[in-house]
Amino acid sequence: MLLIPAIDLKDGRCVRLKQGDMNDSTTFGEDPAAMARRWLDAGARRLHLVDLNGAFAGKPVNEPAIKAIIREVGDEIPIQLGGGIRDLDTIERYLDDGLSYVIIGTAAVKNPGFLKDACSAFGGHIIVGLDAKDGKVATDGWSKLTGHEVIDMGQKFQDYGVEGIIYTDIGRDGMLTGINIEATVKLAQALTIPVIASGGLSDIADIERLCAVFGDGVEGVICGRSIYTGALDFTAAQVRADELMAAAG
Repeated sequence: MLLIPAIDLKDGRCVRLKQGDMNDSTTFGEDPAAMARRWLDAGARRLHLVDLNGAFAGKPVNEPAIKAIIREVGDEIPIQLGGGIRDLDTIERYLDDGLSYVIIGTAAVKNPGFLKDACSAFGGHIIVGLDAKDGKVATDGWSKLTGHEVIDMGQKFQDYGVEGIIYTDIGRDGMLTGINIEATVKLAQALTIPVIASGGLSDIADIERLCAVFGDGVEGVICGRSIYTGALDFTAAQVRADELMAAAG
């Protein structure tokens, strides 16, 4: 079970939002590269970056901060990035810079042809971010709810050849109310590619519940507000997850 610290970038700083609201942000650091080093030193095996400004602008905005993070830790652990990725040139540039995975969210739902082209051109490097509320997919920085069912979209994108899916319950994100395990497992069971849980991680009990459903295809979890506020000790949580995985064989 991979615990993946999130570094959400807004105006070059590390922040956390509540339920995707850009007006409800808390700043946790002024130096994104130093934050990346902090999580690497704490035992992280992958990092999750979000260009929040980019997600709303529909184009990269925090590229200088992203490049600084890649320079700091990119040679040591894989880094994945989402937010504002809408064309193949942007994907190519980011991968050339040293990112391991690019996450496509809104554009995957609105322009499936683009996702298909991306998987074809950059196989093994494309992850889809499916953000949902009550089982329906949301787009545009979570501001618009579509009529698409999460599982239907997941299966469609799996057929395109995506590497995995990050499933976020947007009603819980940043709220520390617990991962929506049931919905995450339901999606994972319907797919053969890995699913990474996201949204609402609150404490070690969530990690234990996630480890229990590893066999269903839930292979990781994005760690956000909980590790920044101290509600969850990241290092202890990854150690605990490793213990549970080892015990499960």
